Amino acid sequence: MGNVKTKVIGIDINVRLTSIAIVDLRGTVLAKDGMFTADYPDVNRFVEAICERILIMAEQNGGYESIRSIGVSAPNANYKTGSIENPVNMPWKGSIPLAAMLRDRLGLAVAVGNDAHCTAVGEYVYGSAHGMRNFVIISLGHGGVGSGFYSEERSHLGFEGFAGEIGHTCIVPNGRRCNCGLYGCLEAYCSDYGMVQTARELMEESDEPSLMRSLEQLTPLSIGACCDQNDNLAWEVFRRTGRLLGIGLANYATLVNPEAIILTGEQTQVYKWLKPSVEKAFEEHVFHNMRGKVRLVVSMFDNYERDVLGASALAWTVKEYSLFL
Repeated sequence: MGNVKTKVIGIDINVRLTSIAIVDLRGTVLAKDGMFTADYPDVNRFVEAICERILIMAEQNGGYESIRSIGVSAPNANYKTGSIENPVNMPWKGSIPLAAMLRDRLGLAVAVGNDAHCTAVGEYVYGSAHGMRNFVIISLGHGGVGSGFYSEERSHLGFEGFAGEIGHTCIVPNGRRCNCGLYGCLEAYCSDYGMVQTARELMEESDEPSLMRSLEQLTPLSIGACCDQNDNLAWEVFRRTGRLLGIGLANYATLVNPEAIILTGEQTQVYKWLKPSVEKAFEEHVFHNMRGKVRLVVSMFDNYERDVLGASALAWTVKEYSLFL
C-alpha cells in the first residue's frame, strides 16, 4: 500500500508575479516562494525555474514523496485542455500546454485552471462561498476582470472551458478598445487600467480642480486617497466605474441567479469607494425577482492566500498520478 500524500503544490501565475506554495489538507500554507513572471519571456525557461523551486521546497518540507499533485492558476488557462490559451496580458503567445510541461518534468499529476475558476474553487473549499450551492466569483485584478461560477455545487466551465469571461462582455457599445481586441468590454472600464483611463478622460474633459492632477502616479488607490479628501472629480471616477460594474454584475446575476457574488482581487482594496455606485446600479438593473436577494460580498482572503489556495484546491481535484513513486 502506498503512502498517503498529504500535501499539494499551488502555483499562481499573474502578470507581475508567480507564487508557489506547499499547502496541506487543511489549507495551511507550509512554505512559499515566488518569482517575477516578466523575467521569463521564454516559457520553457519559466517552467524550468518553477520546477527548480518546487524540488527545493519539497525536499525542505517533508520530501518529494509527500506531494500528491500540483494545481496552477493562470489567466486564460483552460482546465479541460491543461493549457494557457492565447493570453492577452502575459509574455507568451499561442497555446502553452503547461500541465503537460510540468507533468513531464516533475512526474506528478497537474491541474491547470483559469485564475477566476481557481478562485471559485478556493472560495468554495476554504472561503466565503463555503456551503453555497450557487455563487459567482468576480476577480478584479491588475489588468483584468475575470469570473467563475458554481451551479448546484459544480464549477461551470462551458463547452470548451471558457465560461465566465464577464470582462469581455460589452458594457459600452463602440467604446474603448480592450486588450482582447474587442470594443467596449467591461474590463476596459473596470480594471485598474480602465479606472486610470477614466480619470485621465475626466481631467481632459473638465477644468475642475482636482488633487489627481498633481499625483506622481495615477492608480486606483491614489485616486481613492483623493476621494478621502473630498475630491469631486476623483469621486466621479468611482461613480462611473461603479455604475458600469454594477450593471455588469446585474446582467450576470440575472442570467445565473446566484446566492452571492463574491468580489476578489487587488481591486477590492478600492471597493469602499466603488460600493455605493455598484450596489445602486446593481439593484436598478437586476431582474426584479432577484432584487434584495443576491449578496455582494468581498472575499475574506488576502490576495496571496486566495491565489495559492485556489490553485491548491484545484490540485486535489485531479486524479493522483506519479511517474516515479
